Amino acid sequence: MMEDLAMHLLEILMNSVKAGAGTLTLKIYDSWLDNVIRMTIIDDGCGMDEEMAKKAADPFTTSRTTRKIGMGLAFMKGLTETCNGSFSLDSEVGKGTTITAEVEKECIDTPPLGDLGEISMETIQANPDIDYTLEYTTDSNHFIFTSMEVRKELDGVSLMEPEILLWIKEYINQGIEQAKEDTL
Repeated sequence: MMEDLAMHLLEILMNSVKAGAGTLTLKIYDSWLDNVIRMTIIDDGCGMDEEMAKKAADPFTTSRTTRKIGMGLAFMKGLTETCNGSFSLDSEVGKGTTITAEVEKECIDTPPLGDLGEISMETIQANPDIDYTLEYTTDSNHFIFTSMEVRKELDGVSLMEPEILLWIKEYINQGIEQAKEDTL
């Protein structure tokens, strides 16, 4: 298993980038009241047909040609089962995919959330033209980041500039920390 939830999410976000997503949204609901961390990834990539969607979380099912196994969805599904949660995948060819994974927040096996700023930065690096959104919601607060807004503010400066990428990472991590602090 991976050391934190962010690493699980990064695997799936990279799948969305490889699927040709133009828009990609990561929603995280982190609730002490509901004792849940719900992670939803929504993309408008190429999607999967019904047969592929049913088998997608099987580690021996992959669309890759470089290796015969794909572990991202299988690991996430396994984690949700271990942490008293749930996993769902909804996909349609030509429309995209929605994956929702939920874990019990206070389960002893639930890993920490991890560095969402880092995985967001890496997702943007993988395709700087993607419209990436991160929504982080707690019991009492909401933080949202959109690459489209940042791109608009930069007025032609590339998101790939090292200073911009580092700023994105720090901005997201600070926003999430603020949302968590307001919850306590």
